[in-house]
Amino acid sequence: MTTSPDSASSLDFATCDFCDAHKNDSDGAFRVLPPVFRDFGARRKFAGPVSTVKCFEDNTLVKAALDTPGQGRVLVVDGGGSLRRALVGGNLGAAAAKNGWAGVVVDGCVRDVAELAACEVGIRALASMPLPTEKRHEGQRDVAVQVQGVWVRPGDWLYADADGIVVMPAPAP
Repeated sequence: MTTSPDSASSLDFATCDFCDAHKNDSDGAFRVLPPVFRDFGARRKFAGPVSTVKCFEDNTLVKAALDTPGQGRVLVVDGGGSLRRALVGGNLGAAAAKNGWAGVVVDGCVRDVAELAACEVGIRALASMPLPTEKRHEGQRDVAVQVQGVWVRPGDWLYADADGIVVMPAPAP
């Protein structure tokens, strides 16, 4: 597999194969996110280097990130697992697709589910919630975050397919 997020061969992976190869690892470098995420985007399989946002019921920094060139990256949003407000909706899903993001993983909610399903980007989140966020301009960008108790750092590589989501410190060989 190549390490370029834009190449078609970068999607020639299976998270189960990664788990088989790393099942006896004990150093914590290979991580598996819990199976709590639902699929919302048009891309069911995606991978790329990680960029992060940490926010709580305020998607100001999520919008700022997705409005920039994604260059095949995956935005991991630590929304604190909130089920009260949606951090990504149809407009941000369209921006992610237009700007070349490979995917968005939200430890929180999304909205505009029908619109997200048409966006050519991978989108995973805990649930849908029609209520939007408040804009308080709070949060942090490109910091280490915890997603469902699993550490994810900027520059890690995230791989998502029908079986799950795994994170490792470098692209798979």
